[in-house]
Amino acid sequence: MNDHTKNEIKSWTKSICIALGVAFVVRSFIFAPYIVEGASMEPTLHNKEKIFVNKFTLTDNFKRGEIVIIKGEEENYVKRIIGIPGDTIEMKKDQLLINGVHFKESYLSQNRKLAEQMGSLLTGDFGPEIVPKNYYFVMGDNRLHSMDSRNGLGYIQKETIVGKPEFVFLPFTQIRNIK
Repeated sequence: MNDHTKNEIKSWTKSICIALGVAFVVRSFIFAPYIVEGASMEPTLHNKEKIFVNKFTLTDNFKRGEIVIIKGEEENYVKRIIGIPGDTIEMKKDQLLINGVHFKESYLSQNRKLAEQMGSLLTGDFGPEIVPKNYYFVMGDNRLHSMDSRNGLGYIQKETIVGKPEFVFLPFTQIRNIK
């Protein structure tokens, strides 16, 4: 092997190692793919959709209405933040009250119509509950079919939030930003 070939191999090896290192850092700390499991976030997100999650948002304080990925013991969950630390959360006759003020959930309009057609409320009454410091109260958009802070997950620790989904990338016919 001549010197030119050796230098070429070293150059390619170095380039590949740098590319793998950058890919590892991006995947571990900035963006990661995630598969939506189940129907708890329909119609916002659908079962088996593949989404990119922004992990870099962990330095932010999460806001009401944001969708987040939560690390569970055996599986991860996609849910919407309803209550932030210190909030008093209450549901009365399908109306969400946060700190005594009605909170409009426009993302529920389609599911609310389906529940009304079935002769039921979308979200059963609960509360008032006070969200503890460093915890969040989360619910799925498909309230009739969601395990969330009301019925199994309880309050979510800030440290268990993996990140925020940014966009759906598969299936290709459904590519979109997640708001």
